[in-house]
Amino acid sequence: MPESLALHGGPKAVQTTFPWPIFDETEVQAVADVIRSGQWGNPDCTGLVEVFEREFANYCGAKYAVSCVNGSVSLRLALIACGITPGDEVIGPPYTFIATASTIIEANAVPVFVDIDPETYNLDPAKIEAAITPRTKAIIPVHFAGQACDMDAILDIAKRHNLRVIEDAAHAHGAEYKGRKLGSIGDAGSFSFQSSKNLTSGEGGIVITNDADLYRKMASLRNVGRLPEGAWYDHFLPGCNYRLTPMQAVLLSHQLKRLDEQTKLRNQNGLLLNELLSSIEGITPLTRGHGETMHCHHLYIFKYDSARFQNLPKEKFVEMLAAEGVPCFKGYPYPLYKQPLFQEKNFMCYALPETASYAEVVCPVAERACGEEAVWILQHAMLGTREDMAAFALAIRKIQNAVRI
Repeated sequence: MPESLALHGGPKAVQTTFPWPIFDETEVQAVADVIRSGQWGNPDCTGLVEVFEREFANYCGAKYAVSCVNGSVSLRLALIACGITPGDEVIGPPYTFIATASTIIEANAVPVFVDIDPETYNLDPAKIEAAITPRTKAIIPVHFAGQACDMDAILDIAKRHNLRVIEDAAHAHGAEYKGRKLGSIGDAGSFSFQSSKNLTSGEGGIVITNDADLYRKMASLRNVGRLPEGAWYDHFLPGCNYRLTPMQAVLLSHQLKRLDEQTKLRNQNGLLLNELLSSIEGITPLTRGHGETMHCHHLYIFKYDSARFQNLPKEKFVEMLAAEGVPCFKGYPYPLYKQPLFQEKNFMCYALPETASYAEVVCPVAERACGEEAVWILQHAMLGTREDMAAFALAIRKIQNAVRI
């Protein structure tokens, strides 16, 4: 292999570093003020949690928001509030983080995996109806990487079959479908503020809705089952303490002020990368034009064809690309249904029927994405310059030229 590759001692194609998270003394001072106040938790005398919830709901074009400790809990709150009961089935994709499915199990319900669209890696609407049974109660479309799902098609299916739609928008802060912010389109929308996310406080989550009844239930479940009309020791629903802290809330309020500008930049850079990478043999960006009017690129994903790189395995390609200075990752190694959790049926729940089995589940598109195709460029790299995007493309060409010698 030629020495020009960074993996073998050559200069990197990308010289820029991409810090994350991005903050300044404004955030530092805001958090310090909360610390000095001594009001660190519940009851939130500062009102900062409520302020952020209102700001985020307004930003998304939703009426209500319930913050909580993380994006997994926000999904669980939505599932329970939407009336998911033991033994119900919930449809979702296998190409996503474990929480999309494990929270269904936590609600004593049954995850049903439907394959993804090869053009977007999102839940394929054309395959949903074949998975619907009399026990199906909800669909969880995951706006993977910040790419909007085909919400018109999914909502049409849900309406015809009387199903709830809970958007998993953990990757989708600021992204839009036909001009509407993701998360605000279904019955509820769940977001994560974990450290890698486009809007972060290290950990945290939130769920938004336009349904007053859902809001009332989720707010109660988040706050140990209390309701506004009850006293402090009155608990009406089986909730727990899932509350966000004022320190996280004030940090998120300040980070939210940066989000629009960052989202527009990621979207612009994504469009530019599509142009730059489309001309490289064996590299195929995921497609646009499926209703998204703003892509927030929590990930920039392209499909890799090893045949055009002298059968260089994807893992080796990603290792070389990372050495060239591109913040990248090989993605999930296998779909969710191949996790030990599902293959060994370690559900620890009483309500899942014995017939619930994942041994024979096969989603070919998801398996190709995991094993052969998908390469991720991470979101903080999408905040670079046009020159950085050109350097990413140069790095890929450099690898291709090297392996062809």
